[in-house]
Amino acid sequence: MKRGTTTKDWLPLARTAPDAAAPTGEAFQTDWIDFERGIRVGRLEPHERITQILKHYLETTYRTRFVTDRWGRGMYWQWICWVPRVNREAKPISHDVNFSCAKVFISPDQEARVFQSGLQIERGWARGSPPLPGCRLKKDWDWHRLMKQCAAKTALDDEIRRLVKRAGFAVWIGGSNAGARFTKRNYRSAAQIRAVADKCAGTGWAGFQLYYPMSERELKRCTGYELVKAICGVFREVVPAMNTAMQVQLVEHDSAGFGGRWRE
Repeated sequence: MKRGTTTKDWLPLARTAPDAAAPTGEAFQTDWIDFERGIRVGRLEPHERITQILKHYLETTYRTRFVTDRWGRGMYWQWICWVPRVNREAKPISHDVNFSCAKVFISPDQEARVFQSGLQIERGWARGSPPLPGCRLKKDWDWHRLMKQCAAKTALDDEIRRLVKRAGFAVWIGGSNAGARFTKRNYRSAAQIRAVADKCAGTGWAGFQLYYPMSERELKRCTGYELVKAICGVFREVVPAMNTAMQVQLVEHDSAGFGGRWRE
């Protein structure tokens, strides 16, 4: 058993009877995704908040606890992520640092006018003075496993190829001084990701994302529940890629009616 892991992390979560106030996603409204302000989380009931809805889905599906993190403040957050707690706690050095972990995320890209949902892995500061101690890259971060997978014909390359070439996903890799986006038109292998990552300055943040870009028009045509199910479907599709970089892998159990396999 990994450091910090307990058997309770793998036990089924307590099930409750159907409840109108359960965070199933049926109360969510598409209008709460705002490309100017962000994702609305304030002045909502718990079962209406996307933070609670997606955490409920993840914990039900993978039977382990998730930590919610975000960038933003007030009623609207610009970026929200969910970190598998069991993977974070397995890290001997960085067991209390969300930066160190692979995570699933959602974010409305204001400039591109697309809603992103998918996988993110961060590097942090390799050199220099980070704004917070937890931003300093350590040897137990998931970033290092990601970089080892960034080569042709690896498990990660197979997953990216499947999603990018056949399902319309995109890859972004970059930092303060370098960056690139790969789609069906220009993706050849995961070695391209490593090549860009190697150019990212060590004196700043860098990151990798594998996500589905839903256009603003497509998003507005969805009901809130349809959008929630789409996000859950995306999360299920990126978890195999996420597992290639994590110390403790996620195992799917029961989606409890959320989402479905991505249609290719």
